[in-house]
Amino acid sequence: MKYKNKTVWITGASSGIGEAMAYEFSKQGAKLILSSRKEAALRRVADRCGSSGTIIQTLDIADHASLPGTVEKVLHQVGKVDVLINNAGISQRSLVKDTVFEVDKKMIDVNLLGTIALSKAILPHFLENRSGHYIVISSLMGKFAAPMRSSYAAAKHGLHGFFDTLRAECFRENVKVTMVCPGFIRTDISKNALTADGSAQGTMDDATGKGMPPGTLAKKIADAAYRGKEEVAFGGQEVLAVYVKRFFPKLLNRIVRKAKVT
Repeated sequence: MKYKNKTVWITGASSGIGEAMAYEFSKQGAKLILSSRKEAALRRVADRCGSSGTIIQTLDIADHASLPGTVEKVLHQVGKVDVLINNAGISQRSLVKDTVFEVDKKMIDVNLLGTIALSKAILPHFLENRSGHYIVISSLMGKFAAPMRSSYAAAKHGLHGFFDTLRAECFRENVKVTMVCPGFIRTDISKNALTADGSAQGTMDDATGKGMPPGTLAKKIADAAYRGKEEVAFGGQEVLAVYVKRFFPKLLNRIVRKAKVT
């Protein structure tokens, strides 16, 4: 019960990693706020959490102008938020040369600017309380890049720049940041990934299908955040690429060029 009586707000909570984190943080005693665009799916997740106090708050993370009002509404309901888990996002599977700019823009609007907008909207609340914790679901693509994920990788790299800065600026006010970099996780992320024309890929990548179960990842995230970790990477052998990038960048470039990616 590490999060007993803590209020935890999870975006992208209607499926995948977000859904798994809802179950895990609920088991650990948290009071939940669940958000995504899909109200019916959120209610299903809330029912499975088994907590009558769970709050459903729909939002579209790409509608940046609406997010300050959403934060105000949530704070009016709950009084205090202890943890914001920035999980909402969408992936990409397309070559740079084929991808229409609207897809690039959506990657940035959802994965980077939406996360920044929501986080900035709640920051005054964290500063006033002199406590708050951002858990940011980035990706291994925030640490290195691979073909077919150009703007997705750009957005995830941007998250690290923004939240590393925020952490440095707000540590005196006890505002914490945990950056989470998952590798292959067994969710529908590849099915929902946008292709060059903006349509969903609709198929499961082999590596994703064989990836870590989202429930296992959720437990690791909850534990890492509780222990105050600033950045963590989870997955299988793909996590080693972070260290290859750091010490042998040319080697990683050669590996990535030859790798089969979808």
